[in-house]
Formats: sequence, structure tokens, C-alpha cells
Amino acid sequence: MTQARLAVDIGGTFTDVALEVAGAVHTGKVLTTPRAPEEAVMRGVAEVLERAAIAPADVGLVIHGTTLATNTIIERKGARTALITTEGFRDSVEMGYEHRFEQYDIYMDKPRPLVPRYLRLPVRERVSAGGAVLVPLDEASVRALVPALREAGIESVAVGLIHAYANSEHERRVAEILRDAMPDLWVTLSSEVCPEIREYERMSTACANAYVQPLMASYLAHLQTALDARGFACPLYLMMSGGGLTTVETAARFPIRLVESGPAGGAILASHIAEACGLDEVLSYDMGGTTAKICLIDDGRPQTSRTFEVDRQYRFTKGSGLPVRIPVIEMVEIGAGGGSIARVDAMRRVQVGPDSAGSEPGPACYDRGGESPTVTDADVVLGKIAPEGFAGGSVALAPARAERALAAEIGTPLALTGALAAFAVSELVDDNMANAARVHAVEQGKDLGSRALVAFGGAAPLHACRIAEKLGIERVLVPTGAGVGSAIGFLRAPVAYEVVRSRYVRMREFDAGLVNTMFDEMAAEAREIVTRGAPGAALEERRIAYMRYVGQGHEIVVEVPTRTLTADDAGTLSDAFDAAYRALFGRTIPSMQVEVLTWALTVSTPPAAVPPMAAAAPREAPPPSGTRRVFDAEQVDFVDVAVHRRDALAPGMRVPGPCLVVEDQTTTIVSARFDLVVNGLGYLELVRRTNPGAAS
Repeated sequence: MTQARLAVDIGGTFTDVALEVAGAVHTGKVLTTPRAPEEAVMRGVAEVLERAAIAPADVGLVIHGTTLATNTIIERKGARTALITTEGFRDSVEMGYEHRFEQYDIYMDKPRPLVPRYLRLPVRERVSAGGAVLVPLDEASVRALVPALREAGIESVAVGLIHAYANSEHERRVAEILRDAMPDLWVTLSSEVCPEIREYERMSTACANAYVQPLMASYLAHLQTALDARGFACPLYLMMSGGGLTTVETAARFPIRLVESGPAGGAILASHIAEACGLDEVLSYDMGGTTAKICLIDDGRPQTSRTFEVDRQYRFTKGSGLPVRIPVIEMVEIGAGGGSIARVDAMRRVQVGPDSAGSEPGPACYDRGGESPTVTDADVVLGKIAPEGFAGGSVALAPARAERALAAEIGTPLALTGALAAFAVSELVDDNMANAARVHAVEQGKDLGSRALVAFGGAAPLHACRIAEKLGIERVLVPTGAGVGSAIGFLRAPVAYEVVRSRYVRMREFDAGLVNTMFDEMAAEAREIVTRGAPGAALEERRIAYMRYVGQGHEIVVEVPTRTLTADDAGTLSDAFDAAYRALFGRTIPSMQVEVLTWALTVSTPPAAVPPMAAAAPREAPPPSGTRRVFDAEQVDFVDVAVHRRDALAPGMRVPGPCLVVEDQTTTIVSARFDLVVNGLGYLELVRRTNPGAAS
């Protein structure tokens, strides 16, 4: 029997499971158990294995993604952490960028550091930006901190010394002294977790890693024990924010790299869909129970970044969260999931999120004690979600509770009927998502009108058609297993690891030998980690440089040839920078010098092969399984629409909108402006009509 591959994605509301065996994918969705996440994991795994009729011993690989690290930071439930830094720099993590992200709000609060000031402890030492030791490490000042760490009950320490990215000798010695004195202490070095220039982001990243490390290491150990006890004898890999898989050991060492692991899986899925369907430009739309994420994908590759903010406090404004500098897939995430709570603010405006009802107690319609109205409650009242069979039958919905919650919190304050109150919530969420997509596209210098929208996650197919209407998008794809899309994306991810180094180089003074030596060291580090997770596998390498004009404050990504560089490559890199800069800003600045601040190298196993989509011969669709009353945004009233079971639709079939396509983990809404076509891969394609008033 072919060994199966199992993927698990823990979200804020649901835990999704996908099992791939003998070419078939079996999926499951259960409510997340926040106090002990492994309980939901094992319950969902048991259900899927039973449905597929295979034993744990038949599974050859388990891949896992989780929001646990992110939630730990947001909820401030991490380890008691201290920061050891160079004298005079203990306040760097509080001063931040020294600017206001909201210029005119006098009540604006800056993000609160994970480590309070009295636990930010200085030691005497100093290293220059070039790595030269200016003041030797005073080891006595390090040993003097040990009694204070013990008295404060410190579990984890972040060490962030100035310019440690250029010379890590002092940080490593601090770690040796602390571990000798306190063997059970967790120690994170900024020179290991984020060996890059800019001390605020480096220290913030080190603090975040130290803050979540004890919890994440403990959780991963518990999960591994639970899997072993159930008879799993295969490797466990973790999904990283940058889109690659890594071993449990590496994940426990750098758990901060897991903060966006779930959304990364979704972006990988969308990339594979784009490649399989021959689409060069795609907008990935992932909406789950807690958040919604959008990502731009060009030529089968999602955009990537080196910066990410956790726990944005101020209306998701950039700069209002805690910065972490890790490899991450570039996306916009807003608090607009199925569980996002709706309310009326002091100005009598409907507001949705960012807070979520989660899985405990969940939306009002879950009938588990929740009383606040949510997006899911609105979708139930609007007829988009059938009460029976929700989440594969794992949750029995109570529509009457949704109606009461919406009436109390939205309808009565605004004098709206139940349906209009629900419509206000749903329409606002769709507007928020469409606006976020527009802003993100403009920031990246991209156009949305020519893109296809790939929708997945439990809630995205419910809202994708309306968002496409708002954005002027002509084509929407809903893949097979869309309700657990991120988990399926895990199954497509390569084993990979990225290494980053800050090494300042001006193109006019390009030293090919120095850069080659640096890349050789980076490649050796990355290959050691990847081969540990994929022994004997063929490996691929990608190099990039973060470049800018001299004097600029931000860099752009430029591809670097994966070969031994020569002096002539100063021109090669400069030309590549000009092309990338022109694509973003429409021009270059010929008289300005170009420099590189940071270099990155990724080693990975080859991506999974994507077979081309076969053409599907037209065929007649079966009659609908029934009808349902659904609120229509154009008519602002309920209309009867046909309901089709997804498993009854085959490639080549065409169904005119409006209609609903229902499956175990989600429902796809097709408006009157679109027709539904099932493509050669079995994906649902929503195609905008040339004449919206005529059915095909």
C-alpha cells in the first residue's frame, strides 16, 4: 500500500485535517481546543483515518501548521522572559522606530514590548558595525545577572547585543555563562534567530522567539508523544511562515518562524492551482474562522518578505504591532473571519472584528454559549449556510440564536430588520476585504482586474463572488477541498530553509570573493538543516539580495545568480535592481549608487510536480438537489436559488447563477452575475457573464 501523507492546520476556530493516500484526499474539520490544541489534532486525525480506513502505521509523513505561537503573543501568555542587551540600549524595543503610525491620534498606544523594562538587563560590551570588538565583554556583569534572573523566575532569555549580526562572539559567550549557571534556562541569540542589521527588529524578533519557545517546545513534545502513542512511526514536519517545511528540532529552536504557518500553506496551494490552470496572475483569498488573508501570486510564486507584524493593535495599521524579522510570505491579514464579532460603535457604524468568538464559545449560532453576533451568524440568517451538515456535521447550528444576536446588537440600535442587519455585517466584511486587496495591490504596484481570485478556507467561498464583483475580477476558482485549503497546501510544500546575513556591499566596490564565501557558509548551514529533514533528496538553491539606492531607508528584492560570482556581476545585479525598481515605481534614478544591505539563501527540495489541466468535454449538469431562500445583494431581498451538491458535479458541467454549491466543509455562493463551470481538475470556476441579465 502507498504510504499516506497527513497534514494538520490549527486555526483560531477550526482545526483542519487533510489525508492524501493513493491519489485521493480525505479531509476533516473539528473545533479547535485552545487549552490543549493537541486534543483537537488527535480527534480530527482519528476521524479522517477512520474515514479512509487506514491505520497510523500506514502514514509516512505528518505535516503540521499552527497559530499557537501567534496566539501566545497576542494573548500575552508566553514564558516569563528577560532581555540581555548592551549597556545603553535596554530601551530600543520600546522606542521602536521613533515615529507615530497614527499622526493625529493623541490617544494612540504604541505596541507594548513582550519584556518589561525591569527585565531588560544591560551588560558591558561593544562591537562595531564592522564586527570589531570595541569593548570586550565584561563576563562579571553577565554573572551578576544570574541571581536576578532566578529571583524573577525567568524561564527564557533573549540575548540581543548591538551589532551581533556582524560578530556573534559576545552573544555566544553570554549564552555559555547563563547555561552553565542555569541549565534549564531557554536562551535565544539574536545572531541566530535574526542575524540582520536594525537592532529594533532584531531584538524584537529575539524577544518574541524567547517568549514563545518554552510553550512551543512543550506543545511539540506533547504532540509527538500523542502521535507515538497512537502508532505513528513517521517523521513530523512543521510548516514555516516562508512556505517551507522543517524538522521538529529546528521548529523548537526557532518557533517564531511558525507565526504565519497556516496562511503560508494556503498561499502554496494557490500557487499550485495557478500553475495547474495556466494562470500567470492570481489573487489568493483565504478566509477562515478568525481572519482573512490575501496574497498576490505571479508566475506561480507568492511574494515574500523579511518583515511581519504580530498583534497589530490599531485598526491593523502598519507599525502598530510587534515586528518580527523572519522569512514570510507577503500577505495582508485582517480580522474578518467567520467568527469575527460585529457591533455598532459610538458613531452608529457597523464594525466587524478584529476580535473573534473563536471556538469557545464560538458564534451565537453554534449554541455553545456565545451571545455576540458574528459573520457566520450573518451568513446563516442570509441563507448562505444551511443549518444541517455545517463543518461536515461536527457543529449543529441554531439559526434562531443567530437572529436574536444580530437583532440585539445590530438590528435594534440601527432600526434594521433581521435580514438587513445580517446584510450590513456581510457587506461590510466584503468591503473591508476588497479594500484591503486594493491597498495591497497598489503598494506592490500590481493590478487586480486581470487576476483570477482563488478562494479557499471555510468562509471564503461564501464571500468570494461578492468580493470579485467589487474588485472587477472576472474569474473565481474554488479548488477541491477548499474548506481545508491550507492543510492541503501543506502537502504541496517543499522541505526548505532560508538563511539570511547582513553584509553591506556597494556595487561600485563589489567584492565577489567576499560574497561567494558568505554564500558558501550560508548554503552549508541551510543544507545541513534541509538534509536532516529530507535525507538523500535532490536540493535546489535560491539567492536574493535586498538592494536600494544609497541613502534610502527600505530595500527591494533582487534575484542573485546561483553560481560563483565574478566582478562582472556587479553590473548584473545593478541591472536586475533597475528592472525591479522600475517595475515598482515606474522609473530609475541613474545618478544614484546602488547598495546591498542583506543577502538571503534558500535551500529546498524540488517543488511537487504540477500536471497540466486536461480539457473537459462539455456535459449536462444534473438537476439541483433542492432550492434555498438566499438574500440577494442586488435585489436587497430573499430569492429562491438552486442548490447543487459538489460531489454531483463533474468536469465539463456548467450551471447558471444564481446557485449554491454545498459540500462538507464549505458552501460556494454563485451570484446572478456569474456562471459556474467545473474545469478539468474538478475545480469550480465562477465566470462573469458578458450579459449579466441573461442566463447561459
